[in-house]
This record gives sequence, structure tokens and C-alpha cells, in this order.
Amino acid sequence: MYLKEFEIRWNDLDANRHLANSSYVNYMSHTRMSALMDHGIDHSELAKYNIGPVVFQEHIFYFKESQHGKITVSFELGGASEDGVFFKFIHNFYNEQGDNLAACDILGGWIDLEKRKLVPLPEEFLGKLYKMPRSADFRVLDKTDMRASGRMPVPMKP
Repeated sequence: MYLKEFEIRWNDLDANRHLANSSYVNYMSHTRMSALMDHGIDHSELAKYNIGPVVFQEHIFYFKESQHGKITVSFELGGASEDGVFFKFIHNFYNEQGDNLAACDILGGWIDLEKRKLVPLPEEFLGKLYKMPRSADFRVLDKTDMRASGRMPVPMKP
């Protein structure tokens, strides 16, 4: 499990004086990018291939509020497709006592930043991705996993 610790700042709180939803999202983003960089998948390397990660969905489960102090965010690879196009990242949030405050499952993929299309992860990164800390329920993903919720876009009707 990859861990990143944060000190909760005043501006991380919402009007109810507990950790704001947007702060959870920002902490997760920082944690997963740190995990990727620490495993050799950094911005400069991704730029060589003109690719970047894209999030399809984030499902956050809130268990207990957090108001101040330090918070630790974990990262684990919950799944990936064989070619690396798709991924599932899992985050958990813990307070200083080790209580699990929240969890999040993220589904996403890798896109070509010019063509704006999904692309397989280059072989150079695929091995690095598969060496990242894995969740106990890690599994190989395919395209159907990305729409498992059944939620599809619905155009607005006049």
C-alpha cells in the first residue's frame, strides 16, 4: 500500500467545518500522481508519448468526518486491463488513530492528449503499472468494467 500524509489546512474545510468533498478529491489526485511518479511514471515520461490519465468515475464512500489534524491517504491498484488502457485505483483515508474515514474507487484510462482517444499504455509503463501496490481484490479489467454502473450519457431534450 502506498501512503501519503497531509496536514488538514483551514481552507480544506467546508462551511460545516469538516473536510470538504473537494479536498478529498484533491488529496486523492496528489496521492495517485505521487504514487505514479514514485514508480517511474511521471509527467516528463508521459509527455514523451503525449499521453495522460483520464478519470471516468470516482465513487467516494464517506464513513466518518474529519475536521483537523493529519490525514493519510492510501493508493492501491485495484485493476488494470492487459494492455493498460483501463485502470482502477483505490484510495482510503485514515485519521491519526488509524480510523478509516472514507474510501474511493476510481475507474479511468489513458488518452492520447492530441487525438483525445484512449490508447494502450506504452510497454515501458505497463510493467511499472503492474508493479504498483495492488489491492487484495485486484483483477484484470476490460472495456465492460468501465460501464459496469450502467450509467450512460442522456442528451438534453428541448
